[in-house]
Amino acid sequence: MLRIIQICDSNFPIGSFNHSYGMESYLRNNKITCAEGLKEYLDVFLNNVFVYSDGLAIKMLYQYMDENQFEKIIDLDRSLIVQTVAKETRNGSKLVASRMIRLFLDLYDCDILKEYERKIREKEAFGHPAIVFGLLMYTLNFSKEEAISFHMYSTISTLIQNGVRAIPLGQKDGQIILKNCSEKFKDLYEKIETLDYSFFGGCVPGIELAQINHEVLEFRLFMS
Repeated sequence: MLRIIQICDSNFPIGSFNHSYGMESYLRNNKITCAEGLKEYLDVFLNNVFVYSDGLAIKMLYQYMDENQFEKIIDLDRSLIVQTVAKETRNGSKLVASRMIRLFLDLYDCDILKEYERKIREKEAFGHPAIVFGLLMYTLNFSKEEAISFHMYSTISTLIQNGVRAIPLGQKDGQIILKNCSEKFKDLYEKIETLDYSFFGGCVPGIELAQINHEVLEFRLFMS
């Protein structure tokens, strides 16, 4: 468990502090101006984006690993990237994934991650953080629920820290929001467990549009 705490830290150097994944568009439009606004955004993100993308992807990854079907994981990687409409978000995901792989391989000897890295290097895969995280968690013998919950925590804690810096908020506000979000992880996991592939890629258009609009903001703190 202590090993995973390290890689879930919002300060883990994979470059995610450079990305808001559309949140900054809401900041610039004064839709998010306080702690309550950030919490509302995160609730929507978790329930209507994460569940149907990263969360469901890790669920399917565990199934494919159990069935020894690595090529289906490569198909999953492609699906995650092509269903991301905003160019900045696609590029941001690939960049974070590449840094995750390099760091994870420095920390752990993981053959399946080496194979995934080879696929990316040879242009047979794109690279996505959910796939990288899921493969490591599976290799370290963590359960599917633990993998999804820890990835949820890692994603949300980073977004909260980015919001705390950009709005700005006090660190105490950020910790309260993190606690409130994490208390819902069990329910979100149970929701993911009810979903099959037909739900993969469903999301709310507002956040997708915010990610697209980020490209034309007059000034920006984040890359996406």
